[in-house]
Amino acid sequence: MASSERVVGALGFEKAYNSAGDLLADDTIDVVHVVTPNATHLEFALAAIQAGKHVVCEKPLATSTADAARLAAAAAAAGVTATVPFVYRFHPMVREARARVRAGETGRLLSIQGSYLQDWLLAPSDDNWRVDEKLGGPSRAFADIGSHLCDLTEFVTGDRISRVQALKRTVFDQRATSRGITTEDLVAVLVETRGGAIGTLLVSQVAPGRKNRLHLEISGSAESIGFDQEDPETLWLGRRTGSQLLRRNQEELSADAVRLSLLPPGHPLGYQDAFNAFVADSYAAVAGQAAEGLPTFDDGLRAVRLTDAVLESARSGYWIET
Repeated sequence: MASSERVVGALGFEKAYNSAGDLLADDTIDVVHVVTPNATHLEFALAAIQAGKHVVCEKPLATSTADAARLAAAAAAAGVTATVPFVYRFHPMVREARARVRAGETGRLLSIQGSYLQDWLLAPSDDNWRVDEKLGGPSRAFADIGSHLCDLTEFVTGDRISRVQALKRTVFDQRATSRGITTEDLVAVLVETRGGAIGTLLVSQVAPGRKNRLHLEISGSAESIGFDQEDPETLWLGRRTGSQLLRRNQEELSADAVRLSLLPPGHPLGYQDAFNAFVADSYAAVAGQAAEGLPTFDDGLRAVRLTDAVLESARSGYWIET
């Protein structure tokens, strides 16, 4: 209770609870956000669903496919809104990329190049609870940020990854206070989609100079589209002739992209705006309003299933169906 009261004072909340059980017993609470270590998501999210609460659960939704499936089924049975913050979906230019694919501007999808690169665990002195399998689960880099890359790929293309072949590396098995680390620092994945496209995905938390570089480039028979999360106000449109950089401008964008363009052109929107839009759409869904592109527990389950397939491929050396 003492730690809860300290947080109340620091953040200006109205109330502290002795336990999660006490919070869930409060009938004035409508929505519960689960932002605890990964290994506890199943326990807390399931308890919230059983208490009739709507749930926003951080990703990974769970640390195994079986547990994620259990949560998705429980949410569906209870009829509650249950979402996972795949917030990069909420950049207006991501929605514009998706709209262009849907409209056939890219033609037939041929290839995918994606990467999510960070450097916050570059040195052996860098440490965090996520490196501990007991807290973070059997996958770290891929479950943490590779899940975003896969979700963005499937969301933009409308095509599912059908099989994967992966390599993973743990660069440091010891860190400042952690020993015997088995979770991965980087992963390279070959992918094939149901539609027949092929691609490469690289995920790393040990890439010097890269802070949060989520990059996706898809190439179709008519056009390529490139999105860089560190420059989210633009899309690169590649053509055999006349390639261009499309900047966020409501007069040129699809309706879905315009909806998320809360500031005029020239006033940059970024990660926080995307996260705010995700929360707003989650709460709109709680109120019974339809929210286009809202990532649900089914999407969280999909990400965990892909993570398990990547781990199995890295272990066995085989292609794994997803």
